[in-house]
Amino acid sequence: MKLESITTVFPLGERMTQTQTLEFKPDTGIENHVVNLYPQFTDQQFEGFGGAFTDSAGYVFSKMPPAIQEQFLESYFSREKMNYRLGRVPLDSCDFSVQPYEALSDSADRKMESFSLVPTEKHILPLLRAAQKHWAEIELMVSPWSPPAFMKTNGQRVFGGKLKPEMRGFWADYLCRYILSLRERGIPVRRMSLQNEPKAVQTWDSCLYAAEEERDFLKEYLTPALRKTGLDDIEVFLWDHNKERLYERAYAVCSDPEAAPLAAGFAFHWYSGDHFEAVDLVHRSFPDKKLILSEACIEYSKFSADRMLENAQKYAHDIIGSLNAGMTAFYDWNLVLDEHGGPNYVNNFCDAPYLYDIEKKKLLQRVSLDYIWHFSHFIQPGAVRIGHSRYTEQLEVTAFRNPDGRLVCILLNRNGTQLPVHLRLNGQEVSLVSAPESISTITIE
Repeated sequence: MKLESITTVFPLGERMTQTQTLEFKPDTGIENHVVNLYPQFTDQQFEGFGGAFTDSAGYVFSKMPPAIQEQFLESYFSREKMNYRLGRVPLDSCDFSVQPYEALSDSADRKMESFSLVPTEKHILPLLRAAQKHWAEIELMVSPWSPPAFMKTNGQRVFGGKLKPEMRGFWADYLCRYILSLRERGIPVRRMSLQNEPKAVQTWDSCLYAAEEERDFLKEYLTPALRKTGLDDIEVFLWDHNKERLYERAYAVCSDPEAAPLAAGFAFHWYSGDHFEAVDLVHRSFPDKKLILSEACIEYSKFSADRMLENAQKYAHDIIGSLNAGMTAFYDWNLVLDEHGGPNYVNNFCDAPYLYDIEKKKLLQRVSLDYIWHFSHFIQPGAVRIGHSRYTEQLEVTAFRNPDGRLVCILLNRNGTQLPVHLRLNGQEVSLVSAPESISTITIE
């Protein structure tokens, strides 16, 4: 067997890539510093990586000259680079919109004759269509942040509020109309979440659902509307919020024999901490449900924009932990933002793998892109997670078998010292070193 290891390190802030090829030898019986791979143990199948086509990302993309647009798209959507295959689209506005908007604002228009996707067509759809030229089969997830203001108890898109009980059927029809309108425009919507962050009261678009409300809306309104409009193929995900309450939300749905088969799975974010055990509990309790990380980003209100390596390591740590707990897909947040981490109509600025300095016309690659690349480039859609064990918590590990049979093992070392590794596989062993503050991808064939 032959092993190739690609390592990314940033000594003195400069990117360095190191590649080495090694041959396996018969296992010598070594016991220390061992990482074991067990291809005979298999777990979840992985669907792929992607990011969000937000209004803000589309706006920034529109400011790029054609050559930089091409560079940006090639980086994300070519097989040779990031190999993104998934996308998330906000249904109406969210915080990462140039301004708030909704497709329908007339409370008397129950036939939706004034329904319009003009705001979505302005920035989001041009970016989507440009990406489709690089990879036509991008599969999309849509997520609502809020129903139209007139449908809510507080009469506004922002500051939480709830969906009025008498508007539940109309809102379900609205969601279906939105998906159908996107499909009519050649946008391949495959899945949706019922509500983004249903526990959060935000200064931007938000709406609250208790677990029982989310479950009952799925059963009594959304599923019938999807069936009525021929959208039976849409996968519906619930929760779409932080991991610390993922198990409770999943149990509320899966313990109901009517609701359980209607949910394709559960979506989660990372903003409240690791909680990998919560993902694992859902995976073990409800193994037929998909588990997707639907949003992750570095919030400038919590983390420094200048600590790029630390922020990138946060990505890798969370991806590894979530993969090992049963995650089946990963959606990063904004594909690109401006040099300030916006535009954002409520000044909730964040980082992204690419920033674009609009005035200087310069595309700025962040360290997080390098770290995500180790996963999105090497773990192919359809890969199956395999078993592993490691000798220390200081070395974070995940491993997959790709559809072509190759094994992929990713090592994350967030420490300032190197870590020896004796990699064992099927009675064979090879020795290597995990460099300080590095991420490495090992491919075996």
